[in-house]
Amino acid sequence: MRLTIACPEALRDDANNLAMALGYRPDDAETYVGLNWQDAGGNLYACASLIVSDAFTTAAQSGLQRPSWDTDSHVNMDAARRAQAALVFSLTPVTAVPDKLSACVGDDALATLAAMGLTQVEVEYE
Repeated sequence: MRLTIACPEALRDDANNLAMALGYRPDDAETYVGLNWQDAGGNLYACASLIVSDAFTTAAQSGLQRPSWDTDSHVNMDAARRAQAALVFSLTPVTAVPDKLSACVGDDALATLAAMGLTQVEVEYE
């Protein structure tokens, strides 16, 4: 299934730690980078869309353990748990809000983001 995730700006660091805790390597810390989506209130979001298994969604909602690859403690497990506590998982699009990590199932990531109330914005990089 395709999972599309909207990460509000305030949760970006915590969500990247959750991505590492659920992922396979330190590079997963780059999951939520560009703040190029916004809601009607102007709140910015970094978004990701990926194909996942039922096992992934179960793990994302279960007790977190430090991943076996993380022998140097790259993952801030407290931050990962904060992101997990803010996680809203839905089989249909829900409105993205600035204090929740919204993860919605949908075959078309762009359509899912639109249904979540997000529009793409151009980001200027320095």
